Amino acid sequence: MTKTALITGASRGLGAALAMALAPTHHIIAVGKTVGGLEELDDAIQAEDGQATLAPMDITVDAAMQQLCRGIYDRWGSLDLWLHTAVHAAPLSPVGHIGPKDLSKSAAINLEATARLIAYVSPLLGDAGQAVFFDDPRGGTQFFGAYGATKAAQIALARSWAAESAKTGPKVQILTPQPMPTATRARFYPGEDRAALTDPATEAARLLPMILG
Repeated sequence: MTKTALITGASRGLGAALAMALAPTHHIIAVGKTVGGLEELDDAIQAEDGQATLAPMDITVDAAMQQLCRGIYDRWGSLDLWLHTAVHAAPLSPVGHIGPKDLSKSAAINLEATARLIAYVSPLLGDAGQAVFFDDPRGGTQFFGAYGATKAAQIALARSWAAESAKTGPKVQILTPQPMPTATRARFYPGEDRAALTDPATEAARLLPMILG
């Protein structure tokens, strides 16, 4: 029976690269807001004889995430793997100048949506499945206040879940990717030499043994 992998934030960047890396062994359930990116991913997966289910959804919409997880249960009954790569990169700003809308959106996507997804996805994973989160060490770095604080809070949630489920499952991993030339990073470092960064496909290949190990 083909295993299932839910990837939130799958339309581009590391999420899309991990979807391609897992497609030979998993049915990919790809969640993202960028419809064109999801369709390109689906074409690429089908070209490699893989299968994907596209879910063009906003993870901050509670009803959509309930519908998604109910649909997974109705079709497959359970879930083998969840990779959470969705993140909001708020504009860089001194802490005293963070815009209220930027902070609210960062909290909604990076923290609140993650908490709800853990609640909804955990029963699908059961005791044998696995969830994987991706850390970013820039929390506390100057001008990264809105992003860094909410991303650190997301990882704190994941660490607590990992500790709580260590003996009962599901397995919860937190991995730290290498810097990649993603759209998120480009917002932070617009003039950076992207050639010096690790290609997402290369990074996905490096992370895959840790995810599947």
